[in-house]
Amino acid sequence: MEYTFLGRTGLRVSRLCLGTMNFGYVTGESDSFRIMDEAVEAGINFFDSADVYGGPQTPDMEMGYGLSEEIIGRWLKQGNRRERIVLATKVYQPMGKGRNDKYLSAYHIRKACEDSLRRLQTDHIDLYQMHHIDRNTPWEEIWQAMEVLVEQGKVLYVGSSNFAGWQIAVAQGTASARHFMGLVSEQSLYNLTNRHIELEVIPACRHLGLGVLPWSPLAGGLLGGILQKEVQSERTSATKSQMENLRPRLESYEALCCEIGREPAEVALAWLLANPDVTAPVIGPRTVAQLEGNLRAVGFKLPEEVIARLDEIWPGPGGEAPEAYAW
Repeated sequence: MEYTFLGRTGLRVSRLCLGTMNFGYVTGESDSFRIMDEAVEAGINFFDSADVYGGPQTPDMEMGYGLSEEIIGRWLKQGNRRERIVLATKVYQPMGKGRNDKYLSAYHIRKACEDSLRRLQTDHIDLYQMHHIDRNTPWEEIWQAMEVLVEQGKVLYVGSSNFAGWQIAVAQGTASARHFMGLVSEQSLYNLTNRHIELEVIPACRHLGLGVLPWSPLAGGLLGGILQKEVQSERTSATKSQMENLRPRLESYEALCCEIGREPAEVALAWLLANPDVTAPVIGPRTVAQLEGNLRAVGFKLPEEVIARLDEIWPGPGGEAPEAYAW
C-alpha cells in the first residue's frame, strides 16, 4: 500500500479509502467484517462512513440509517483496531423526524456527532465531514460548533463533501478569520465519466491545501467492466440507461483496458491515482473479491500514452476555469 498526507495536514492516509456505504444495505455484517479485515491486512488505514449509511429509511425511523456506523463500531470492538485506522464519517442528512434532525445547525452537529460516536463505539472521529452545503446556516455557527467538538477531542479534523469551489473558499475564509484550521479535505463525485470538479473544485483544493477524495470512482459500476459482465439484472434502470447512453465510449474504454491487459476497475482507479491532487479514491466494495480487484490499482502506473487515450474517450471540461471556457 502507498500512503500520502491528507491535504495540508501531517496525517498519513492510504491511497485508497474504504467506503462503507454498502455495509448493512447490500453487504451483511459478517461480509462487512471480512472486507474490513482484508482492507487492514492490505494496508488500508482510511475508512469512510456517514451517519446516514446503512440502507433505506423505514417509516418508523427505527431501522436503516446508522447501520454502517454500527457495524464499524462492532468491528472495532473485536480487537485493538481503533488506533490502526483513520476513521471518517459525515453529518447533514436527516436522521430523525424532528425539525432539527438534519443539516448543519450547531444543534444538529452536536447531537449528530454524539450519536455517531455512540454507534461507532469510539470517543473520537478523525475526520468529520459535512455531507453537503447548508445554505441556511451561517458559517460562524457551523465553525463555532466544530471548534467545540475539536476542543473537546471528539473531532480531530473537519472536511467537506459535495461543495462547490466558491463554497470551499468562503468556508476557509471564515475559518481563517476565526484562527481555525477549517477544512482539510473535500469528498466529491469524480471519475472518468464525470470530470466537472476539474473546473473549480480541484483548483480550490490545491490552492487551499485540501485533500481530494473522489467518491463513486467507478461511476456506480459503469467503469468496472459493465459490458463484459453477463448479469445485468441487478443493475437499476437508471444505470442501464446510462450504460446505453455511454455504450460507444464504454466499448472503446473496455477495449483499451483489454489491450493493456488490465481490468477496467483497475484502470479507472489508476487514472485517479495518477492525479497529484487526488489523495485517495473512496472505494465501496460489496465483496472481498471486489476489494482485492481494487487493491491491484495501487502501484500500477498508467503510461502517458494510455492517459492521453483515456482523455480522448472521456474528455474533461477543457482545463480549469476560466481558461476552459473564457478563451
